[in-house]
Amino acid sequence: MLPRKASDIFTIPASRLSSCLPAVAGASEDGERSSLQSGHHANDGNTVNSARAGSPSRLREQRQRKTRALAPREWRIRGADAAARRPSHGFMIVRARFIVTMDGPPIADGAVAVSNGRMVDVGPAAAVKARNSGEVADLGEHVLLPGLINAHCHLDYTCLRGRIRPPSASFTDWILSINAAKADLSTNDYIASINDGFAEARRFGTVAVANLTAFPELIPQVQPLVRTTWFAELIDVRSPAAAHEMVDRAMRLLEAAEDSGLSPHAPFTASRKLYRRCVGAAKDGHRLRLTTHLAESRDEMAMFRDGTGPLYDLLQGIGRDMSDCGGQTPLAHFLSAVDTAQPWLVAHLNELTESDFQLLAQTRPNLAVVHSPRSHRFFGHTAFPFAKLRALGFNICLGTDSLASNQDLSLFAEMREFQSSFPEVAPGEILSMATRNAAAALGKSEVLGRVARGHFSDLIAVPFAGPEQALFDAIVAFEGEPVAIGTGKANQN
Repeated sequence: MLPRKASDIFTIPASRLSSCLPAVAGASEDGERSSLQSGHHANDGNTVNSARAGSPSRLREQRQRKTRALAPREWRIRGADAAARRPSHGFMIVRARFIVTMDGPPIADGAVAVSNGRMVDVGPAAAVKARNSGEVADLGEHVLLPGLINAHCHLDYTCLRGRIRPPSASFTDWILSINAAKADLSTNDYIASINDGFAEARRFGTVAVANLTAFPELIPQVQPLVRTTWFAELIDVRSPAAAHEMVDRAMRLLEAAEDSGLSPHAPFTASRKLYRRCVGAAKDGHRLRLTTHLAESRDEMAMFRDGTGPLYDLLQGIGRDMSDCGGQTPLAHFLSAVDTAQPWLVAHLNELTESDFQLLAQTRPNLAVVHSPRSHRFFGHTAFPFAKLRALGFNICLGTDSLASNQDLSLFAEMREFQSSFPEVAPGEILSMATRNAAAALGKSEVLGRVARGHFSDLIAVPFAGPEQALFDAIVAFEGEPVAIGTGKANQN
């Protein structure tokens, strides 16, 4: 069950707000442990109880049946007048003016042969047609490219779009605001929010997401329209002794997902014990991925390095053990708590000192970094250190973060925002951050992020009638909804 409201778990001085920082899992009214992250809110009576709903494997089967029922049975070739609609489970050749494979130069007058949701041939249209027999869907003056991959989002909060203003003073103010907004949400609100997020992401050409959810128990009740890596977001700020129990419960709930992972929320809300337990679970043959938020804000830096600031005061006020604060940066704190050889998908990394860059160069941790440009602008964070991170060899991806700090779930808009901040970066490299880089970060380089034989046929197309040298600029500048090819079925992870 979800707690009635955040204040059931946290006791915050009224002067600081009754529904504050995300709370840890607490005991619900029937004695069951409640949701894995805090700020879990007004329950409308439609409680989530995985024991009543059935075993995780049964729930997973039910979800797959529902997803298959929702998935289109025709090619989704919208906006290309020359293309015919054909069954997605059959054989089809798709021709376009250019194909951007992300694995070599663009292919002029190219084609892709698709069978049963996979690409079986890629190359010049004449050669693909000669090697394969089948009907051709001609996209005309379009460029065909891999579907986009959102490496960091929180679809739980799609319904909070426009409800929270940028913080006027500090990141901590936003924490207070989002928890006040979440206090009014019910279980059904979260289900609708996640489903709406999937639909919106798909409209904008996204074919896969790394979705962090505070409610993994809701996974069987939503319909992922894109391939999803579900991360259970975990917070134990008030009860670090429960870290093992929290992770064990998350792993049971994640059995309902095809692809999943664990997300200790951030060093200021997740204990070292929780981080280490998550690493242990990932190492124990469970095929779990790991992600976290790190070095996002000035408040986080002040808390760990200086032992001061609004975030420090807030967490101290709710009883967090602050003995780990003062003397270390957030990055140094994180690296001291985890196995640096274990792969992590790390969101943000805005607040890094020169000593942090030296530490990264010395330790070479196995990190992929996710930057969310428009959310970054919303908060007014310190400039993202893209050049230094790239020079150190880190894989850098793009995400949208949540709509509590963004306008929509368009990765095209994220690419445009990134380009406005880093105009010196080639548009082809920017596109890589939303395709092949993100696929690598999620362990899916062999099936997503490129137009290649054996990959899923999760393709998109945008109009293009200009010269080849303007191709990548046109893709990054694209606004609107692309042509969507294939179904991106969530049960094909």
